Amino acid sequence: MSHEMHLVDAFTGAPFRGNTAAVCILDGPAEPAWMQQVAAEMKHSETAFLHPGKDGWNLRWFTPEREVELCGHATLAAAFVLWTVGHAEPGSAIAFETKSGTLTADKDGDSITLNFPAEPVTSTAPVPGLDRALGVTPLYTGRNRFDILAELPSAADLCALEPDMAALAAIPARGVIITAASDHPHFDFVSRFFAPAVGVPEDPVTGSAHCCLGPYWGEKLKKIELSGFQCSARGGSVRVTLLGDRVLLGGHAVHIASVRLLV
Repeated sequence: MSHEMHLVDAFTGAPFRGNTAAVCILDGPAEPAWMQQVAAEMKHSETAFLHPGKDGWNLRWFTPEREVELCGHATLAAAFVLWTVGHAEPGSAIAFETKSGTLTADKDGDSITLNFPAEPVTSTAPVPGLDRALGVTPLYTGRNRFDILAELPSAADLCALEPDMAALAAIPARGVIITAASDHPHFDFVSRFFAPAVGVPEDPVTGSAHCCLGPYWGEKLKKIELSGFQCSARGGSVRVTLLGDRVLLGGHAVHIASVRLLV
């Protein structure tokens, strides 16, 4: 048996930037242990597994070490692949059934928009070990159902950050979102995302983190439409539109490779 496998750089318009996702298209459900082995073999921050469902596509995401409940860049990559290789009509919306409910993707030209749940944070007391792991004291610390969010004093502080990954991995959360106000006129905020606890030391561009960053900066800046830049080594940008308990995440994608998975 073989399966379609595609590599896509998401949240970027240029190859070898943004965040690479592997997208595996299946005929039907697969064993989670097998999907985890494939994701470990791919070594990208997420591998998306798709198969046709009753009213759309069933979608699951795996890091090299475990399954996750929400992933933006691999969903954008999955939608891009379905349109690109002819599994979905170019002008049609795509619905994905996931562990975070129904997610949809729409395409306007070469831009893709995802409809995701908003994941706002609640302010918390300082997280034990976080200051030491980051090497800097955040201005603000909050938490949602997945992650910890920490705001730093400046974009320069954020871009220069070299956290202690072992210390971050010991903090009980999927990951840590670090953010600051942007010092670039084209963006409202900047961010980085670290998730060593789930096998992703630094994620290049994290759509699901913007489900949190959008509401956080929207409230601070009193804006509904925002633009964020994730200043990892690869870098990438995410447009965010706030819709109450939902957010729209917008970006581009680049098709890097198509192969057959032979096992």
